[in-house]
Amino acid sequence: MPHADTPAPDDAADDDLFFLDDGDGASSTDEPGTAPPGIGNRWKMLIVDDEPEVHSITKLVLSDFSYKGRPAHFISAHSAAEAREILARETDIAMILLDVVMETEDAGLQLVHHIREELKNRHVRIILRTGQPGQAPERAVILDYDINDYKAKTQLTAQQLFTTTVAALRSYEDIMAIEANRRGLEKIIEASSSLFQARSMKLFAAGVLTQLSGLLAVGPDAILCVQRGSVLGAASDGLYVLAGSGRFETVINEPACEHVEPAVLAAVVACLESHANQYAADHCTLYIRTPNDRENVVYLRSDRPLSDLDRELIEVFCGRISVGFDNLHLYEQLHRAQQGTLAALADLAERQRGGEPDWEGDGGPEDDGAGEESRFARSLRIATITERIARRLQEENRFPGLVDDAFLAIIGLAAVLHDVGNATVDPAILGKPGPLTEAERTAMQRHTIAGSLLLDRASRLAEGHTHLHLGAEVARWHHENWDGTGYPDRLGGESIPVAARIVAVADAYDAMTRDRPYRAALGHERAVAEIRKQAGSRFDPAVVDAFLIIAPDLAAS
Repeated sequence: MPHADTPAPDDAADDDLFFLDDGDGASSTDEPGTAPPGIGNRWKMLIVDDEPEVHSITKLVLSDFSYKGRPAHFISAHSAAEAREILARETDIAMILLDVVMETEDAGLQLVHHIREELKNRHVRIILRTGQPGQAPERAVILDYDINDYKAKTQLTAQQLFTTTVAALRSYEDIMAIEANRRGLEKIIEASSSLFQARSMKLFAAGVLTQLSGLLAVGPDAILCVQRGSVLGAASDGLYVLAGSGRFETVINEPACEHVEPAVLAAVVACLESHANQYAADHCTLYIRTPNDRENVVYLRSDRPLSDLDRELIEVFCGRISVGFDNLHLYEQLHRAQQGTLAALADLAERQRGGEPDWEGDGGPEDDGAGEESRFARSLRIATITERIARRLQEENRFPGLVDDAFLAIIGLAAVLHDVGNATVDPAILGKPGPLTEAERTAMQRHTIAGSLLLDRASRLAEGHTHLHLGAEVARWHHENWDGTGYPDRLGGESIPVAARIVAVADAYDAMTRDRPYRAALGHERAVAEIRKQAGSRFDPAVVDAFLIIAPDLAAS
């Protein structure tokens, strides 16, 4: 007995009616889960019908189908249940030719509901085919179900099937283009938000490379960002590597002409000279000019030509982040100006006495003969060591919630102010050539409290947690010891703020590696050994561990 959806023989008007005896001429596989070579470039079409002839005839009629140079790949399901399994693993099906009556009278309609409501797939185009229009009236189905076309099998000729298929694929292509644009713009917005949180040009530039590789779905290898002009104060008008990944990861801040192969360098120079993005089959160079006329170029290697959509997203992305380069440059200049101002304040405190307490904490003054420039440089040096230790602690996630990006942005400035309280100590005590009395030692140690109070008052003029707030903590407690024997409050262990623990190590290393009137500098190795020895007594062991990792870099600086 013929199936209810099979059209009556006298409905076949001519040879265009495709429900004829089939020959197995379909060029694409009928087996779900198997695919011919090059399937990624084919339109995936799912045929859902419990009549085998419908599958064969559909594939026969569309065996030579091609739209925009892409042929069809057919996947067959002979029930709604089988179709559900296929749809669960095949997420890029463009079109479904769907029967209504299969294992139940409304199996096809229930499958539509499953696709749209449970799978949340709004992209696939669904063409409903039925041999019994009365079973599923067209008007009711169109209103109640999210389908894209409704055809009675008795009306669907080969030409109509072709036209319906092209219309469905064209609609699917437009929807996917809109979706790709939406996702790309979302990525740009997310990238911009995360990038603009960066507080250093190096981190920002590295983030640009990471976000571009994610936006275009290409590997991070062989991506290079360069800047015309100087980097890190280098006096040169050449090209320098600003950020890199893959094989360029080791040449950051180096002259590009010495470390980048000629073909890549030529592409970068051509981009700079043209002041425009350049696209090739296996790479692109992106020109980013900031509002203040700073020029940047990103060289991006790709294993595929970039599509028009890729290029449009690149244009939007580069336009959006170009101002970021200027903002970061201005931020770094402001940060350096703050450092200079605070170092000058710290220098005033140092000049008032001409010396400083010994790092061992005995409170005795020691004239090291440091000139004005040396004292100024010392403050910046301690700030740099502090920042490096803090960054290492963050990388190791040693103090989650405490040592974060906001902490890293201000800890160096706070470190500069660690001894600002010296300005309040009696100059006679500060300048005394011999050992201090107990009363003088007590007065000397009060510089920690005085500096903290001074910075605490200043911090009240600013909203949020600034370097002044952190500086107040550092000034008061950077002479506390891990074992509780320090001053002024005899705090111990984790009750000492982490910023003060970090500065204590940086300050001690700096003091030990400078010449003193009564001894020469200990040297890098002896200073590191002494700090290692004091871990667990004077210093936080976790901070010392981080210091020991960055210590080799300090020896070379």
